Amino acid sequence: MPHDTPLIATIVAGLGLAFIFGALANRFRIPPLVGYLIAGMLVGPNTPGFVADQGLALELAEIGVILLMFGVGLHFSLKDLLSVRAIAVPGAIVQIGFATALGASLAWMLGWSVGAGLVFGLALSVASTVVLLRALQERRMIETERGRIAVGWLIVEDLAMVLALVMLPALAGVLGGEEQAAQAPNIFALRFDFGVWGVLGITLAKVAAFVALMMVVGRRVIPWMLHYVAHTGSRELFRLAVLAIALGVAFGAAKLFGVSLALGAFFAGMVMSESELSHQAAEETLPLRDAFSVLFFVSVGMLFDPTSLLTDTWPILATLFIIVIGKSVAALLIVLAFGYPVATALIISASLAQIGEFSFMLASLGVSLDLLPEKGRDLILAGAILSIVLNPLVFAGAARLKPWLEKRTGKVPEPAEPVPVGPATEPGEVATVAPAAPTDDEAPPPTRLCDHTILIGYGRVGSLVGKALKQAGLPFLVIEDSNKTIARLRAEEIETVAGNAVKGEVFAAANAAGARRLILAIPNAFEAGQIILKAKAVNPQITIIARAHSDAEVDHLTGLGADKVIMGEREIARGIVDQVMARATSEATVPIEEPRPQDPPAA
Repeated sequence: MPHDTPLIATIVAGLGLAFIFGALANRFRIPPLVGYLIAGMLVGPNTPGFVADQGLALELAEIGVILLMFGVGLHFSLKDLLSVRAIAVPGAIVQIGFATALGASLAWMLGWSVGAGLVFGLALSVASTVVLLRALQERRMIETERGRIAVGWLIVEDLAMVLALVMLPALAGVLGGEEQAAQAPNIFALRFDFGVWGVLGITLAKVAAFVALMMVVGRRVIPWMLHYVAHTGSRELFRLAVLAIALGVAFGAAKLFGVSLALGAFFAGMVMSESELSHQAAEETLPLRDAFSVLFFVSVGMLFDPTSLLTDTWPILATLFIIVIGKSVAALLIVLAFGYPVATALIISASLAQIGEFSFMLASLGVSLDLLPEKGRDLILAGAILSIVLNPLVFAGAARLKPWLEKRTGKVPEPAEPVPVGPATEPGEVATVAPAAPTDDEAPPPTRLCDHTILIGYGRVGSLVGKALKQAGLPFLVIEDSNKTIARLRAEEIETVAGNAVKGEVFAAANAAGARRLILAIPNAFEAGQIILKAKAVNPQITIIARAHSDAEVDHLTGLGADKVIMGEREIARGIVDQVMARATSEATVPIEEPRPQDPPAA
């Protein structure tokens, strides 16, 4: 067995230190990603001690980007993407232009060339895929309107950066750098001297061909393949099929069509979302998505030289200002100009107030083409690290800024109108009146139900429980964070609190203090445990029923205060045993016919 194992060493050191410093950051109420970045700096070449393989770390991080964008695509449909094109396309283009102009101005003040300013500005204009999606996922916004706008905006930015990466080698000589045709993705166009417009035209044609292939062929082949593998009954093969599709389509898109890996993975997920097995596919890839996204932050930390904070303080602060303030203000004004609420504009602007993987690619290409000085790459890396660290604070600041901006702009949300829900007590009457469904920009309104049941989760288990409660005429409400499920519940006039029950304001809206029972139909034991603690804190007498998948989860939830924890495997076994015993009992009680005496033989 070889002793030189850089891949294993990089993974072990990266994940091990990320866990230690992520846990410490969480202990001090700092976002764990700060700990991941510190772990990357410790295993990077700019600090003493062990140095991980930087090239391998970047490739592992790219796998994380692929899986993350694939997961986002699983929650998206073509209809969702097209529904936000009216703001995502012009908004992203204007924001990229504004940020590029700011970056070019800073480059001019630093005495750089026009080409350097263009590369520097473009690198500051594009947000990190991983950071943006992690921020939206933590706030359960991927499937909301503002989440769809942010992801659509991100897709447009990715397409723009793909074009920039293609065009820069062709334009390097004009911009004052070294023209290197061998580095251009469209070698064919340059070799036959199609010119700049030829390169652009071929690139757009290849992107269009990829999208058409995925929409026409992929929409039929990928769901069929998933269903075929699912019918084999092998979970291992199903998991392997999902990963092979995600990585294979992403790699093929990059190599054959010149599309970014992230964009290819997004379209693979979006096509797979049309299959009934998309939810299971998302669950199967979740652990790998989390692990590799951590490696992304570790790889970013490895690139950072802490001493640059002292040697280039003012240029770094100016770069950070463009990323966090300049881009954010531009995005905020653009979204408001399209007539969207203040809260949506703030979320979009906060989501884009950072840079990441495409910025590193542009910086590396710019340095290799002699367009961007190495100092420019260092400023981009420093701006990326600091903007990623500050991004949670930007979200917190946006939340505090919301009431003030709403007053200044006059866009104060209107109070929700009440709608009747619950079982009728008299003909034409209802048991309670609850506020209407809150918009995406409002906190969940508190329920007026009392002595009711709180049902958390309305999936396969929760929906069966909900139907039983409704048939029994028991008042209840549902806490759910899936937009599609929420729409269905409200169409059925079932009171719903939108959001994750772990969040304090969401759980408070369900009036646990006045509830009779709490039913946890979600499969996540960690979240269920946090909810149990919240419920017992406000109502020690509440009856709590939860579900689990293992004996350890049963002990965990029971220890936190659950009155009854039901494990699926036990209930299945109990049902089988009941059927066997009932059949055995019925067979034992069947009267057995006595044999009749035979007639004596004839004489």
